[in-house]
Amino acid sequence: MDTAPAPAAPRASRWRLRRPGMRGQRWLAVAGLLLAALVVLLLLWDWNWFKGPLERMVQARTGRALHIGHLDVDLGSTSTLRADRVDFANAPWAQRADMARAARVEIDLRLWPLLRGDLQLPEVRLVRPDVLLQTAPRPGEPGNWDFLGGGNADRPLPLKRLRVDDGTLRFVDAAGRTDIQLAVHSGAPKQGNAAPPLLLQGDGRWRGVSFSVRGGTESPLQLADSDHPFRLHLDAHAGDTHATASGTLTNPFQLQVFDLRFRLGGKDLDDLYPLLGIAMPSSPPYRLDGRLRRDHDTWRYEKFSGQVGDSDLAGNVRIDVGGERPRLTAELVSRRLDFDDLAGFVGAPPATGGGESANPGQKAAAAALDARPTVLPDTPYNLGKLRAMDADVRWKAHRIDSPSLPLDDMDAHLLLDDGLLRLEPLNFGVAGGDIRSTVRMDARQPRIATTLDARVRGVQLGRLFPDARLAQQASGGIGGHLRLSGHGNSVAAMLGSSDGEVAIGMGRGHVGNLLMELAGLDVAESLKFLFTGDRQIPLRCAFADFQVQDGLMQARALAFDTSDTLVVGEGSVSLGRETLDLLLRPRPKDRSILALRSPLRIGGTFKDPSFRPDFKALGLRGAIAVTLGSITPPAALLATFETGPGKDVDCGGQYAR
Repeated sequence: MDTAPAPAAPRASRWRLRRPGMRGQRWLAVAGLLLAALVVLLLLWDWNWFKGPLERMVQARTGRALHIGHLDVDLGSTSTLRADRVDFANAPWAQRADMARAARVEIDLRLWPLLRGDLQLPEVRLVRPDVLLQTAPRPGEPGNWDFLGGGNADRPLPLKRLRVDDGTLRFVDAAGRTDIQLAVHSGAPKQGNAAPPLLLQGDGRWRGVSFSVRGGTESPLQLADSDHPFRLHLDAHAGDTHATASGTLTNPFQLQVFDLRFRLGGKDLDDLYPLLGIAMPSSPPYRLDGRLRRDHDTWRYEKFSGQVGDSDLAGNVRIDVGGERPRLTAELVSRRLDFDDLAGFVGAPPATGGGESANPGQKAAAAALDARPTVLPDTPYNLGKLRAMDADVRWKAHRIDSPSLPLDDMDAHLLLDDGLLRLEPLNFGVAGGDIRSTVRMDARQPRIATTLDARVRGVQLGRLFPDARLAQQASGGIGGHLRLSGHGNSVAAMLGSSDGEVAIGMGRGHVGNLLMELAGLDVAESLKFLFTGDRQIPLRCAFADFQVQDGLMQARALAFDTSDTLVVGEGSVSLGRETLDLLLRPRPKDRSILALRSPLRIGGTFKDPSFRPDFKALGLRGAIAVTLGSITPPAALLATFETGPGKDVDCGGQYAR
């Protein structure tokens, strides 16, 4: 019988758990510890461990301490670094300890590009940030926003979006009497992924004047880039001055480069001096619109146009602020200039009648001036303004509106250098002729020294009267010269202390009785004692020559020569007291009318002159005397007379009496 084979014995397994040796046991222990440490680390991880290194890094780069209350990070392809209760230290001299603080700062950071050394910040969010910008107490030193002398920033952060929630920005310039606080927040973006606009609104004091502003910018991100312009729109009020600006601005904290559409308006150009340091004369209400540009030390207001009072004004202005004093250069043009809008140049208010432009203060000043017994402006010039800047201004007016003066046009060139003001020239077209003058005002001393040299040429007597009927009643050309020098800080003081001479004359012409009758002030009734009742009074010549000493004009030669009467005058005019004391004596050329002629006394004040016959001055001998007389105009006036074609000046004839 066959026997079955016995089953094979099972083979031993190739993998068998062996007890590790001593070395293996050590490695297992290390791995276990690392795993346990990792678990513990994950359970106990706190991003606040990195606050210290981060704060020290910021202080090393800025020289200012940074304090973070709590730090957290959400990891991901786009990680978010979140810091709560953040404080950034201020300059040691600043008025509060921290320059900036925020309830929360959130920074989005792309992780994988960072591993390649490429820093990308999709968005930064600030919650209740509070920033104080303050100028240094000593001029020329940097403000508190300048860290380590401004050389600490390697390059601007590559930030795509900035969001601000309930922020506050305050700017303080104690020396400039400026303290402005702004509420800042982000608006809704115009496009889905676009950077949201930064909106602001606030108020305070600018150069000591109440100030308010609102506006914003579509791209606040370039605030970190001092070389990149960003767009903005601002609407601001400072006192009675209103300005709107739209355009681009570079480095907003230094305001060194910008290009803006700039509209400016207010009640008085004089208000710009305390606000901007630009010395301007007082003016009626104004509005201007142009392009305002700045390139470091050079400001330009280009191709502006607008209204000043009832006058139009256009041109270009440049201000250089890099020298010892600002220097203003301007080319100005007015198509139509209302003459009373120039009143501020002599310290007087503009006209305030119907249809005239004036602010409330000027209306009050005009009312006070009307109540005074004098007419010359006595408002002192501001010596500080005359010394604050230099200027070179050319101003041309093609047409002048002046109801009381027949002015045609104006050409003025103003030069101001360290308190020395010159008008070279100051020319006006007047009634078909012109008045050409130069003015020099030296404000480098406590009392302004002023000189005036003016010449009158070809002024037509008939064109001095706007009414056509009056214009037909007069003819003749007027010429003369005026040279005065005086001291004082107002027009009244300058004229009241002046020395020099005033001379004016006219050649052949005529004056009608209708003109005298319409002149008013009882002139017609009084003049009948000088002239006959003829409808036309032919003038052979007329002249007045005064010597001026200490504000008193003393007549050296004063005469009217008509066909039947020679009138000679004497007396004085006080520029200081603004009074008149002149006596006109008639010398009839015909015995038959001798008894009808009586001297005429001109007295009163500049504001209220009087004309009356002076019978006491006539005397019995004066009424019946017959003398031989002749008059000769001052030689200096002969060249100024306008006599008409083919006619000679003949005031040297002798008259029987």
